Amino acid sequence: MERDVTVQEVMDREFVGVTESDDFTETVELMLEEGVESVVVLRGTEPVGVVTERDALSAMVADEEPATAADAMTETVPTVSPDHTIAEAADAMSAATTKRVLVSDGSEPVGVVSEHDLITTSPFAPAVGTDHTSPEARAERQSVAATQGGPGDLGEGGTRELEYEDQSICEACGSLARDLRAFNGQLLCADCRDI
Repeated sequence: MERDVTVQEVMDREFVGVTESDDFTETVELMLEEGVESVVVLRGTEPVGVVTERDALSAMVADEEPATAADAMTETVPTVSPDHTIAEAADAMSAATTKRVLVSDGSEPVGVVSEHDLITTSPFAPAVGTDHTSPEARAERQSVAATQGGPGDLGEGGTRELEYEDQSICEACGSLARDLRAFNGQLLCADCRDI
């Protein structure tokens, strides 16, 4: 049995924080400059809310634009511990109907886990390059691919070989690779992991 992946292994340790009294327009400009989808709103070191892209867009089309980050923030901040499993983080995210959860060690935030982080490191998704199906099922799949004109040349016995079965695309450089591994919430090829 594989061990459970913890939130600490997949969380993004770099997050953008603002204070409750920060100007709303400056908060949105900061989100654009940093290229982030959300900022954590803090009262001292305590997280009290989050401003997401959706919050910012909703506030901008409202009759009266908010003055501060606190005026536009979503006050509920789902929080998990770094020791929680990614399944527990997914449960917290689902219960709060949000795309991210704050990772907190006590009352101080230490990172953020997004929906994307959880999907790319899900223990339910097979690892790239692994095929846990039986030899009979693989043979059947190859036979079906041959009759449907799948990629590859005809092999022995007139069945079509699947060339690209264990390849996928690197999330950083976009290249097709066989050796993708989860690294900081992304599936990366060997070259991108070395950077």
